[in-house]
Amino acid sequence: MKSSTFSVGDLASRFGLPANVLRHWETEGLLTPERTAGGQRRYRTADVVKVVLILQGKELGFSLGEIRRVLTTEDPADRRAALRDQHAALTRRITEAETARDALSHALACTSEDFLECEHFRGHLAARIPPG
Repeated sequence: MKSSTFSVGDLASRFGLPANVLRHWETEGLLTPERTAGGQRRYRTADVVKVVLILQGKELGFSLGEIRRVLTTEDPADRRAALRDQHAALTRRITEAETARDALSHALACTSEDFLECEHFRGHLAARIPPG
């Protein structure tokens, strides 16, 4: 990648993002573009790489605060801890999603005429009623 600079519009366009997203990421402390004498943002190659890291972080389920933590810490152990935390959170969401999928699969395969009358489904609902 050559070492040129990009305007906010050029960089946003390159990634198919609205320019205000890059401005927001700057206010969140994720990007620090240089400024021209006229105050225009100029993004460097390092900023292009950060945009890729931010997008990757969002795909992995990180919040912007968590991404900032990863990008701004000087401690590799802290970065690894952030990855472990996200891995644990993702594992929990996957377990919850699999449980939901299993419930839907049962409802779809249920031999009862109406799954709301299914004994298994009713038992599942009963188990979710808090004691009182």
